This record gives sequence, C-alpha cells and structure tokens, in this order.
Amino acid sequence: MRRLVTAAWRARTSCSAVAIALAAMPYGVLAQDADLPASQPEETALDADVIVVTAQKRSERLIEVPIAVTAVSGEALADAQINDTESLVRAVPSLSYQQGNNPNNSAFRIRGVGSQLFGQAVESAVSIVVDGVVVARSSQGFTDLADIERVEVLRGPQGTLFGKNATGGVINIVTAAPEDYFTGNIDAIIAEGNEYRLKGSVTGPIADGLNARISGFYNDVGGHLRNIATDEDVNGFESWGLRGKLQWDNGSPLTAMFIAEYRETDANCCSRVPVRIETPAIQTLLGDIVASPTNREVSNDNASYSNSKVKSASLQLDYDVGPATITSITAWQNYEIATQFEPDQIFSDPVRYVGPFPYSQWNSNVADTYYDSYTQEVRIASNGGTPLNYVLGAFFAKLDMDRSLRRRLIQCPTGTTIGALCDVPVRYRSSGFDANFQSDSAAAFGELDYNIFGGLHLIGGLRLTYEKQTVEGEAIAPLVPGDLIFAADPNSGRDSRSDTALTGKAGFRYELNSDANIYGTYTRGYKSFALDATPNTDFSDNPGLEPEHVNSYEVGVKYRTFDGALNLAFAAFRTDFTNLQVQALDTGGGNLQVRQLNAGKSRSQGFELEATLRPTTWFTLPIAFTYVDAKVNVAGQTCARQDQASAPIFTDNFPSNVCYRASRVIDGNTVVSDPIIDVVDGNLPSTPSYRVNLSPRVQFPLSNAWDGFILSNVNFQSEQTFALEQDPLLVQSSYTIVDLSIGVESENLKIAGFVKNLFDINYYSQLSHGTILSNANNPFDLWANIPKDADRYFGLSVGYRY
Repeated sequence: MRRLVTAAWRARTSCSAVAIALAAMPYGVLAQDADLPASQPEETALDADVIVVTAQKRSERLIEVPIAVTAVSGEALADAQINDTESLVRAVPSLSYQQGNNPNNSAFRIRGVGSQLFGQAVESAVSIVVDGVVVARSSQGFTDLADIERVEVLRGPQGTLFGKNATGGVINIVTAAPEDYFTGNIDAIIAEGNEYRLKGSVTGPIADGLNARISGFYNDVGGHLRNIATDEDVNGFESWGLRGKLQWDNGSPLTAMFIAEYRETDANCCSRVPVRIETPAIQTLLGDIVASPTNREVSNDNASYSNSKVKSASLQLDYDVGPATITSITAWQNYEIATQFEPDQIFSDPVRYVGPFPYSQWNSNVADTYYDSYTQEVRIASNGGTPLNYVLGAFFAKLDMDRSLRRRLIQCPTGTTIGALCDVPVRYRSSGFDANFQSDSAAAFGELDYNIFGGLHLIGGLRLTYEKQTVEGEAIAPLVPGDLIFAADPNSGRDSRSDTALTGKAGFRYELNSDANIYGTYTRGYKSFALDATPNTDFSDNPGLEPEHVNSYEVGVKYRTFDGALNLAFAAFRTDFTNLQVQALDTGGGNLQVRQLNAGKSRSQGFELEATLRPTTWFTLPIAFTYVDAKVNVAGQTCARQDQASAPIFTDNFPSNVCYRASRVIDGNTVVSDPIIDVVDGNLPSTPSYRVNLSPRVQFPLSNAWDGFILSNVNFQSEQTFALEQDPLLVQSSYTIVDLSIGVESENLKIAGFVKNLFDINYYSQLSHGTILSNANNPFDLWANIPKDADRYFGLSVGYRY
C-alpha cells in the first residue's frame, strides 16, 4: 500500500487516488479476495473500491444491498483505536451503547432500539453474529476486536434472515480468514493509565489445500477511577483470548472452515462516581470526596467484579453446485460469567450507622450465569447469473442456561451519629434464587430478489419461527437461618410456553446503473416471548412476557461516482413496536414490585446519511449523520425521586407524564400506590436525536520507504436521557469528542501516536440516582458511570506486518 500511495502522490492519477482513500476508509471495506456473484459486472481499475458485504448471507456489492448497512474494515478500526465492540459507537452513528453495572445489564441500541430490560431469559433486540454464528446473549459479544476483517452493522429489523432477536438490527463481525501464503502481524498499544494491549496473528498453508490461522490478544487496562477508601485504582480489566481457524480448499466444490475460540476477562467493574451530593448524611459516609461533574474518586469496599469465560467452536461447510452454494454452519458456545456489584457504593467495613435508610451495608450481590448453546443452520444461496437471486434455509437452536443470585445486606437499626460504628447488634436480610432456563427454536426462511425487467427488482421474504421455553426455579429466603427475608418470599415451580410466528419482508430496488440504486422495503419483525428468571420471579406462577411485534418501513438511495470520488448512502425509516418488553413498576393488586412487563406502542423514525468524499489523491473525508426520533409509551414507571413527595392521589382518570399515586379499592380496602408515572411519547433511553461523525484523513509520502498520515475522528451527539421514566435530572447534555492519530508507515511497519478526547470533554455512559441508600429525602444526589475516554489521554501504537 505504501508503494501505491507514493505512486499516487507522484502521478496523481484517479486510480491511485482510490487506492489511497481505501487505505484510510473508516466506512468502507476493500473487496480484497472476496468473490462477487457471477451476475455482477466485471470491475475495472477504477472500481477497485467496490465494497462487498454478506449482509444478506451471500457476497454482494454493498451498493446493491437494499438495507442500511455500515461496513467498517479491520484496518480502519485499528487506525481509529477502536479496540472492542463497545467502542463501535465511534464508527457507527446509529449505534449506541447503554452501560450497566455489569455486562449482563449492558446493551447495544440501533436507531434507539435495544433491550429495555436485562433478565437473562430475555433476548437482546440487537443480534450479534460472529463468523455466521448468532451469539446466544449480548453480554457474550462484548469483546476485543482482534484480527477482524470487517464489521457490518445492519440497521433496522433483520428477522427474515437473522431470526427472532434482531428487531433492532444486527452487528455482523467477520474475522480474518486463513491465507494460502505465510504471513502474520503483531500490534501493540501503550497508553496513559497503565493501558497495555497486544494482539497478533500468523497464517499460512500447513498442507496441500489446508490453510491455518492463529490469532490472539492480551489486554491489561488499569482502572481510571481512584478508590480513596482502599487506595486502589478501580474499573480496570485484564483479558486474553485465542482463536484458531482451519480452512480446507483443494479446488473441489466442497470447502470447509473450522473455528475454535477461547476468551477470558477479569474486570474490576463497575464502580459509580458521585457527581452531585446534596444530602449531608451521604456526604458524611463518602468522607473527603468532593462530588462534581468531573469527580473521579469513589469510596467503597471495592467488592464489585465481572469475570467471564467464553468457549466456542463452529464448522462451516460450503458446497458449490454451480447455480447455487449449499452452506451448513454447526456451532457450540459455552459462556460463564460471575458478577458482583456493590449496591451501596460506600465504604462500610466495619458497619456504620447511616441514618434511617433500608440498610447500612450491601456488599453481597453475587450473580452467576452459565450456559451451553447449540445452533445449526443450513441454507442454499444462488450464485447469480439469472434474474432470480435467493437465500433459502433452516435454523435450529438450543440454549440451556443456569442462573443464580445471592443477596445479603446488613441493617443497623439505631445509632447516634451518621458515620459512627454501629452501636447495636446488626440484623441481616437475605434472599436468592436458582433457575434453569431452556429454549428450543426452529425456523424456516427464504428471501428472493427477482429482476422483472430493466433495473427493477422485486424483493420478498418469509420466516416461520417456532419457539419453546421452559423455566424451572426456586426462590430462596432467607439464605442464612435467622436472617430476615429480603425481596420475594420462598417459592418454586416450573413453567413451559411455546409460540409460532410468521414474519417477512417485501419491497423493491431499482438499479439506475451499476453505481446507483434506490430501494423501499416493509419488514414485519418479531421478538419472542420471555419467561421470567429474575430476583422477583414467582416460579410457581410465571406467565412471562408477550412477544414484541415490529412493523418497519424504509426507503433509501445508494450512489457512487465512477471514479470513486464520492460514495453516498441515504435511508429514511419508521419502525413501530407493540408489546415492547420493558422493566417497569407493577401496581396490580396493591403490590409494588419491579417486574418485566409489556409496554404500549413505541416507535423509532428518522433518517441517516453516510458519505465518503475523496477530493484529492491525498485526502479522504467520511461523513455520517443520523437523526432519530425514538418514542415509547409505558405505564407504571417509578417517578423521578424529586417529584415523589408532592405526587397527588388519583382514583381514576390517571394522568400522563405526571407523577401521581393511584388509589384503588382492592378486596374492600383502599390501597394507594407508591408514586408512579405513565409515560406517553417519552424518549427512549440512551438515544440522542442527532449523531454526527467526521473522520478526515490525510496521507502523504515522506520518502521512498515511508508515508505519513494524520487521522481525526470527530463525534458529536445531542442530548439524551438515561431514564425510561423521563427523569429530567438523568440527562446527558450534548457533547463532541475528538480523537487524533498522527503516524508513519512503511511496507511492514506502522507507528502512530494518538490522543483520545483531545479537548478533554467530560461525559457519562450512564447517570442515575445511584445507590439505593438514596430515597425521596435526597432526590438530587446523582451518580455516574464514567468511561476512560471521558478524560483526555495519550498513547502509542506500533504494528508490524510480515
């Protein structure tokens, strides 16, 4: 690539300009070694920037795919210092990430659509697919991006081809394939805050027709918050992983790819930072911490962690029968994660008197999840050459998951001085549960693209899905004899449920020419029902949730100039949801418990624009703009704490978007609920209305052996709320983050210095009223999850290819 760039600088030809741009292109994937369908026109030298994706489970030019897709190459990810899936939001403006207190409570959103609740029996609305295999639960997909060929983010419902957990979209990760010649690479990063990253791969032939690839990574990232109670840095992690690939291709119609992977992560995660404290009692417990928007200190017992292990193996067989290719993907995944979150977020060893709060210490909150997942997909896809292109297939999946939770807290009933040692015998409350969740699903699917005349193609697809779930569990309370019961009373039971759904897609695309397409589609989506397996589950009566249904409409335009100076994609969309699965406050029967519920209607609508400009041989400018209007209707949410004390009582005609108490007569008794709010047309959390990304890059020769480059990544996002109940205190203001890299490269070596968050802009990945020690008497105390790049830091990356 260095030689291409040098030649371009000297000759300034259009062909070389394209080559330069592709070396830097954060939104494009160079179609190296990708086989185009036979129906595609022969590409000329000026078409070297053809982007090939597998968004519809067959290799296609991106410009002809009637889906809004952002494709990001592995090289572009590395140049932008995007090292894990959570950081993909820096490259895909329609993608957002909702931070929780552990990976099980975190989620991706696309166009505002993602998981609204975090029970492990509930599937994510954004499907993560790695090398053709669907990840069983999204927390398994939060991983290092090591040895990646490309990442495709498919926006909008993708259930026809990808199944029942893709109502928001799909993150399709394609790792690098083995090569038939010996080569390898190693990349290292060192950055402020004791951040060390190392990854590499080696590939080549090991026998006639048999190629192998081994890749691995190791990360040791120090904590970016300071715990003044224990004098330690917290919120860091250590992780490592290995992936092996064997590819058999001896020139016969049958090829095979075997992949095995192991990953392990130990994280000191996720302490929350007090950013606003107005309650004297809480301030006393926090000691010398000065709460402020830029505070980076915590004071707790450092009892939080998140440790996970992933093992997976898959075998893909492809048989070319001429007009079509038959594909089989067999996969096994094993995932285990142990999490412990310290809910009180205060230093409480020894136990101190904290005032009239529910507890004085809550450090024990351990959850364990373990599952095995088996999937089998068989499909046949046309190879082109006729007016009809198609994908037809069947999919089978089995998930067997064990989930347990243990909670125990300490109460100090009386005392004299806030923060003083508890001077009376403490009392304990405890509870827990053990549950087994099993799901079996099967589906038949097909999607057709028929060229009826000229450039007009009709699109149609159907998917028939069958799902069966079984939950067997036991709620245990108390855990220790003599403890008081915390949360649910003891119960046990077993429930099974099944469902069948027919979903599909219809639309058109019109090919004006090989470089311009317009399309319009309607998609009917489905997210399966979900039985409950949470701390509040009554296992003796577990009706679960109704399935979500989705109606989505999208029109789009894709265009590129013949010389590659401009690539453009525009999409306008509207997605309507019914029975959105959320976590809400249930007031039925006078009981007040956090439950998994189905909300009313919600919608996501807006438009997206992506473009890559290449005005010269040395400069490229990718631009992306997203506008999303994402609204939700959900009744019975807990009110914002600052509004609870003044909540009026209503007996009927309950208001919308106002905090109130519901008075009902139940069994002859008047029962008044805790303060609640019925949200109508509220903003979906973690969904800014506007996102803008600019990634200008300049590349130029320094000598015959070396080139230089300057890359900037500018990300703006507008204001967003973090709370489903629309709490105005839990709002992140708009902000702009600028990252910058400056480096040099030769044919084999690349060295770059980088700075993350150049202008040191403070922002939060989550904002809450924090610890449950907070109540209606201190509603203005705020706590935040703060990522490392909320502060400016510098680093150096070195990459070597051989």
